[in-house]
Amino acid sequence: MKYDVIVIGSGPGGYVAAIRASQLGKKTAVVEKAELGGICLNWGCIPTKALLKSAQVYNYINHAENYGIKVEGEAKPDMEAVVARSRGVAETMSKGVQFLLKKNNVEVINGYGRLTADKQVSVTDAEGNATLHEADHIILATGSRVRELPALPIDGKKIIGYRQALVLDKLPESMVVVGSGAIGSEFAFFFTSMGVKVTLVEFLPNVVPNEDEEVSKQVERSFKKLKMTVMTEASVTHVDTTGEKCVCTISTKKGEKTVEADIVLSAVGVQTNIDDLGLETLNIATERGKVVVDDFYRTNVPGIYAIGDIVHGPALAHKADHEATICVEKICGLDPKPLNYANIPGCTYTTPEIASVGLSEAEAIAAGYEVKIGKFPFTASGKATAAGNKDGFIKVVFDAKSGDWLGCHMVGDNVTEMVAAAVLCRELGAKGEDIIHAVFPHPTMSEGIMEAAAAAYNECVHL
Repeated sequence: MKYDVIVIGSGPGGYVAAIRASQLGKKTAVVEKAELGGICLNWGCIPTKALLKSAQVYNYINHAENYGIKVEGEAKPDMEAVVARSRGVAETMSKGVQFLLKKNNVEVINGYGRLTADKQVSVTDAEGNATLHEADHIILATGSRVRELPALPIDGKKIIGYRQALVLDKLPESMVVVGSGAIGSEFAFFFTSMGVKVTLVEFLPNVVPNEDEEVSKQVERSFKKLKMTVMTEASVTHVDTTGEKCVCTISTKKGEKTVEADIVLSAVGVQTNIDDLGLETLNIATERGKVVVDDFYRTNVPGIYAIGDIVHGPALAHKADHEATICVEKICGLDPKPLNYANIPGCTYTTPEIASVGLSEAEAIAAGYEVKIGKFPFTASGKATAAGNKDGFIKVVFDAKSGDWLGCHMVGDNVTEMVAAAVLCRELGAKGEDIIHAVFPHPTMSEGIMEAAAAAYNECVHL
């Protein structure tokens, strides 16, 4: 079968690429070996948020008296029901992608796609039958999978990855979570909130190590308030799974420690799915496990493109979505702008939530900027006080000379919904004074953005 565009992978990058290509008049197919929507929709972003919502509801019930509400009897988490709800949410969203592909006349080819020497796509189905498909343009959007460490071989029972963590049929009494990035921190928070004794182990000096240091310190305090054990500058060197429990040997700056747990969750990052794609047959350039592309996602081989987790930049769904659109619009002769990688937000959906965009204070100083720093704590927020959770703050970083908004870092309730304001302002070139003079609604958490900007310029009246 001959197409204009074939996309291998139907995650947030792949299905967007396929739909946009079809909208622009291209005969398009998408190849998918598993569920439509990819990891994010089926085993990542969406089902984890459903789990976290259940944890939030459970926390509200357990602290209902703080809001003047009396609850008769003890609330208990039903893990099977929690997981069933999460899987139902993922299934609903996957069906939504299926509908969108059908609506836009994108053909779905089920199977594992590989590039051939003559730039065709060979698709092997579940029965092992291979078919060849041809296209003028082939977009690789194969995503990533959990990364395994030698000391943490995932067996799916005692040492698990995020996929197994999403479908546990019962809550363990104890768990060691290795890695405190977004995946590790979200699961550590979820299981702690559901009553599991969690030990969070992080190799670097701070949890959520990609965030501004002050944000990391606030998250660690909030985790410890939940009775989570947090171990930084530590690494799991061995796990003995021969007994009833996992016995973890953990190397720390104060020496070795032993921690027992029912389950160990490995959340040490992801690795790209670029093996067995046929890259070598076409001599497609790779570097450090990622496909090398230009500003419009063209590889060194004409007609072959790559987007999403398998190219440079963070492994984020919204980044892949925009790369897909830029890639396809360039293929179709439009004039898209290259993606501004300095303005891609990151979000972690713990409680408190974490959201950031741009440079941290340390990064800005290291880059040679003279900075103005403003910080507004939610202890001074009327909305946060009324809502009952004052943990967190908003921190802004401005260039002292130009007023350019270099970075915004948030930790607190609902900040993942608020960071888009900072992204948009930075994209449009708003200066610090512009933020101060914009009218933010009161009482809201979002007015903390304006207050933080005012603090940077010594104009804040609420601190």
